[in-house]
Amino acid sequence: MTADLRGRSLLTLLDYTPEEIRTILDTAKTVKRERAAGVYARRFEGRSLAMLFEKRSTRTRCAFETAFGEEGGHPVFLSNQDIHLGAKESIEDTARVLGRMFDAIQFRGFRQRTAQILAERSGVPVYNGLTDSYHPTQALADLLTIEERCGPLALTRLSYVGDGRNNVATSLLIACAKMGVHCSVAAPAELQPTDEFRRELSRLGDVGASINVTTDPRAAVDGADVVYTDVWTSMGEEESRAERERLLLPYRVDSDLLNGTGRPQSVFLHCLPAVKGKEVTAEVIDGERSAVWDQAENRKHTIKALMLLTLGLLGAP
Repeated sequence: MTADLRGRSLLTLLDYTPEEIRTILDTAKTVKRERAAGVYARRFEGRSLAMLFEKRSTRTRCAFETAFGEEGGHPVFLSNQDIHLGAKESIEDTARVLGRMFDAIQFRGFRQRTAQILAERSGVPVYNGLTDSYHPTQALADLLTIEERCGPLALTRLSYVGDGRNNVATSLLIACAKMGVHCSVAAPAELQPTDEFRRELSRLGDVGASINVTTDPRAAVDGADVVYTDVWTSMGEEESRAERERLLLPYRVDSDLLNGTGRPQSVFLHCLPAVKGKEVTAEVIDGERSAVWDQAENRKHTIKALMLLTLGLLGAP
C-alpha cells in the first residue's frame, strides 16, 4: 500500500508512518534510476523553492538545489544575511510572505520551533534540512543506503557509536524504530539518549525493532551490519570541544572496532562532514567498507522523492 503525501511538510520523522517512509524510499529508488539513465522529466518546471539557511551546508544545500533545479524548478538560496529571518520581521510574517511566492520552503537552522512556525503560517510544504533537534532528510538517505547495502531493513542490525543524543542520532533512531532496524547505541553516559526518548521509541510502532544503549563500543558493534558515527562537536557546541573530545575518544571508529562486528560485509556510515582522525580514522572512511559517498549521494534522491510526493508531482510507485 502506498501513501498520499500531497501537501505534507517534513519537520521530523515522528510525524510519518512506516508506510509513508516506505513510499519515499521506493520513490527515491525510482528517481535514482532515472538519473542514472539520464532521464530528466522537468517535473518542477514553473515551481520555486525557498531555501532558508541559518547554518552552513554542503550536502543539504547541494541536494535540495540540484534535485529541484535539474527537474526545471527554481531554487532560491536565502541566508539570514539576505532576508529578515526573525530580525526586524517576525518569522510568522516571513512565512506568510514566502508562502505567497514559493511552492515549498526548506529550512536549515537552529530552533525546531522556527521550522514549525514556517509550516504553520506559510501554507506550503516545509522541509527540515536540519535543526538542533532533528535531521530527518539525513535519516531518509541513511535508510536508503542501508537497504541498498544490507538488504531488507527489518533484518538489519545497526550500531551507532559516539554522541547518542545529537540531531543525527535522534533522527536515525526514529527512522530505524519506524522501519524495524535493530539498533545498539554506544555513548558515554553524558551523551546517551534520554530515558524519555527511549520510551518514545518503544511506542513508535509494532515493527519488532529494538534499541540497546551501552557505554561499551565493542559490545555495541558485535554482530552489526552497519557501524555509524558522527562528528564529536556539532555546530554551536564549539566551546565544549575539548571536553567532548575527552569523553568521545574511546568511541573512535577505527579498523579494529569495525572488525569487531565479526561480519566482513558490514559497512561504515557517516553523515559528513567528517574530521578524519577524530571520530573515524582515514583508513575506515576511505576504505572499501565505507558507504559514506553513496550515503551522501542518496541525500539528493530521497530529497527529490520527498519534494515530488509532497508537491503532488509524482504518484507513488
